[in-house]
Amino acid sequence: MPSANVIDEVVLSSWSEFAAASDQLDGWVFRGQADQSWPLVSSLTRHLARYCPDPSLWPLREDRAIRVFRRKAHVFLQDASVLEDDLRCLALMQHHGAPTRLVDFTKSPFVAAFFALQQLRADSAAVFALNTPALWKVAPRFDAALNREAIDLRKPGSYQKYFAGNSLPLVWFGEPNQMDARLVAQSGILVVPGKLEAPLDLLLGEYESDEPLIRKFILPASVRGEALRALYRMNITAATLFPDLDGLARSIDYELETVWEQLIVDYRSRPTKT
Repeated sequence: MPSANVIDEVVLSSWSEFAAASDQLDGWVFRGQADQSWPLVSSLTRHLARYCPDPSLWPLREDRAIRVFRRKAHVFLQDASVLEDDLRCLALMQHHGAPTRLVDFTKSPFVAAFFALQQLRADSAAVFALNTPALWKVAPRFDAALNREAIDLRKPGSYQKYFAGNSLPLVWFGEPNQMDARLVAQSGILVVPGKLEAPLDLLLGEYESDEPLIRKFILPASVRGEALRALYRMNITAATLFPDLDGLARSIDYELETVWEQLIVDYRSRPTKT
């Protein structure tokens, strides 16, 4: 039976409350979502749920997508060896827009808040905090041998053995042996579910733990302006989190929204020269 201590939900009313609360979670990792009602699932789950309603077909669809990517991606790569490493290949797919079972988290609560609030979709956003210090020490109750080290996706064959079949209620987290520029810029951590149909909090309910494994911070839309100004001062923008031309272009959203407007106000308030 799933643990009752999997998730804590905390409703916040200010940006300062979030900063203070997240500061207490040393070693945890974070994920921002622009609508607090969205389940904690991968982009692949969302895509397949929309276009392939039969979950029994999902492992076949996923396997084919990875094979197609591997057959063709080498054309664009200087070093195609990245495609031979399952985790690095999936990370490459993910960060170039392909749906995968990876769920992006970050070591920075502020980076997560940026992703939650920049493109706010509802009255409230959410930042999920994953208790990785606790997850180092626990294993699923159906097989205590399947701890994080045993199913390490950086080991050859682990993906096929524990994840590709889409049948085991497992959760693994970590970084590839070699990280791409976006993962570095975002202080990224990859969280990988063993079953696509289940949200991460449900899968973690299969783990034996005496403390909550996920905390969900709900951020109201009213904090967005203050939060984005604070994050801009921290140099947390799309331009820094996506260190390429695409990221620079994305960052123009905020320049149009707030910064240029403030410059106009400042300019018009200057004394007139005589």
